[in-house]
Amino acid sequence: MAYDLVIDIENSPGALAEVAAAISDAGVNIAAATCIGSGERAELHILVPHPEAARHSLAISHQVAVSREREVVVVDVEDRPGVLADLTRRIAKAGVDLDLVYVATRNRVVFGARDLGLLRAALDLEPVS
Repeated sequence: MAYDLVIDIENSPGALAEVAAAISDAGVNIAAATCIGSGERAELHILVPHPEAARHSLAISHQVAVSREREVVVVDVEDRPGVLADLTRRIAKAGVDLDLVYVATRNRVVFGARDLGLLRAALDLEPVS
């Protein structure tokens, strides 16, 4: 399983480095990250396998809180043109409304949706027990 954590950070030099270091110090690998924000604050999404350790480390070392957390679906993909289009067509055909998409390390795509079971079925993935 993988989890998308959303962290509200200052949009200033070094803020991302501090958060990344805190998570690394907790022994948690960040498998993907995307940060969006052009004002004083930014929204950082990170993909981690163990949200508890990341959450704890951020709270005690940097007084930064995870504002949202959820399980997501991560798919291994080939690095070639059309892969994202093919996957998202399958997802759309199944009637799944995506609300999160980003690329992770090692040629993987992260998908978020309200109905993860339907999303997994659309992608022919095994259900998580």
